[in-house]
Amino acid sequence: MRKLVFLFILLAFGARAQLYFPSNTGNWDTLSPTRLNWCPPKIAALDSFALAAHSKSLLILKDGKIVHEAYYGSYTQDSVWYWASAGKTLMAFLIGKAQEEGLLDINDSTSQYLGAGWTSAPANKEALITIKDQLQMTTGLDYQVPNLDCTADSCLLYRMDAGTQWYYHNAPYLLLKDVLEQASGTGLNRYTQNTLAGSIGFRGLWLDNLYISNARQMARFGLLLLAEGEWNGQKVMADTSYLRAMRQSSQSLNPAYGYLSWLNGKSSFIQPGLPISFNGPIIPNAPSDLYMAAGKNDQRIYVVPSQNMVVVRQGQAADSSALALSGFDNQLWSYINALNCQGIGLSEEESAMTIYPNPSGGEVYLSGKQNVKAVYDLNGREVNFEQEGSKVTFSKEMRGLIVLLMENGSRIRIRLQN
Repeated sequence: MRKLVFLFILLAFGARAQLYFPSNTGNWDTLSPTRLNWCPPKIAALDSFALAAHSKSLLILKDGKIVHEAYYGSYTQDSVWYWASAGKTLMAFLIGKAQEEGLLDINDSTSQYLGAGWTSAPANKEALITIKDQLQMTTGLDYQVPNLDCTADSCLLYRMDAGTQWYYHNAPYLLLKDVLEQASGTGLNRYTQNTLAGSIGFRGLWLDNLYISNARQMARFGLLLLAEGEWNGQKVMADTSYLRAMRQSSQSLNPAYGYLSWLNGKSSFIQPGLPISFNGPIIPNAPSDLYMAAGKNDQRIYVVPSQNMVVVRQGQAADSSALALSGFDNQLWSYINALNCQGIGLSEEESAMTIYPNPSGGEVYLSGKQNVKAVYDLNGREVNFEQEGSKVTFSKEMRGLIVLLMENGSRIRIRLQN
C-alpha cells in the first residue's frame, strides 16, 4: 500500500514538473503547433472566428509554453484590457492567500471586518453571512434591488438566510476588497503586488474593483492556477486544499460554481441574472475538468488540468453584451477541438526556419532551400503566391494573417500589411 501511495506522489509530482514557467523579465518559450499536430487551416479558422467574435487577443498555453498567440486589429502584446468579473477568481486567490497568512478565516462573519450594520438585514441574520458566502455567492441578500452593484447598507436587504440561496449578486463580491484591505492593513494593489509580482512576475492594476492587464498577465495567473499555486518550484500558495476548493462545487445550489470560479462538467448551472437552474454543463464542447475565470463581454481564463492547457481571451462581447457566461465559450471550444490534424505531426526541429520581414509589405524571404506548398488565409482558403528561390511574393491587395504550408510539412504564420 505504501508503495502505491509513493508511486502516486511521484506521478503527481512528475506531471507538475513538466510545466514550463516563463521568467519574470517577460521571456516566454514557445511550442510549435506542429508538435501538437495542429493544422494551419484549422488555426486560421480559429483566428478567423476569434476576429469575427470581436476578440482583441487569444493566447493558448500547452505545458506552460505559448503554442498560439494572436492579437487582432490595433491590439498588441503590450496592450491592456479589463478582466471584468474574471478578476473575481484573482480575488478568490488573494483571499485564500490572506487566510494562509493568518490575516482572516473564510468562515469568519463578514461583520468582523466590515463592522455591524454593513447591511440592512436584522443583526442576527447579518451575522450569519461569512466571507465564504461572499466567495460562493450565497449571502442570501435580496437580488431584487435596482442596482446589484450598490454596496450601501440600504441596498443590501435580507431575503434568505446565508447559505440557502445562490444568486450572482455582485455587491457582496465587491465588498471583499474592503474585507481584504481591512484584514491585511494595506491597499488591494499593494497586497496583489506583494503576493504575485515578485513570485510570478505578475503585473497589472486594480482600478477600484476592476483589474486591468495584458493577455500574458492573464496567462501567468492561469498557469499559476494550473500548477496548483506553485511557480517554478516556489510555493506561492501552499494551501492546496483551498485552491482545490476554488475549482470544486462550493455548495449544492449551483454545482458549477466554486470560489468565484466557474466549473465545467457539472450536472447543472445557474446563469448570472437568473434565479433558475439549467441542466447540463456550462460548455458541452469543452473538457469536463475545465474551470474558468469568466467576465462580462467574454473575458476569459480557461484552465484545463487534464490537458495541461490555459486559454486566454480578451475583447468586446462576441455577440450581445453578457455577464459571466455566454454561447461564445461553446463556439470557441469547437474550434479548439478541431485544431488537431489527421496523421502524425512533425518535430519542432523539422519545422525550424527563418522568414523575414514579418510583418511584410507583400514580399518575404525564406532561409535555406525551402519551398512553399500552399498558403491559406484566416478563412482557410488558399491564397495565390509566387516563389522565386527564397523570395515569396503575394498580391498587393492581400492583407492580414496568412499561413504558409511548406513542402516539408512545417507551417509559418506571417502578417501582410501596408
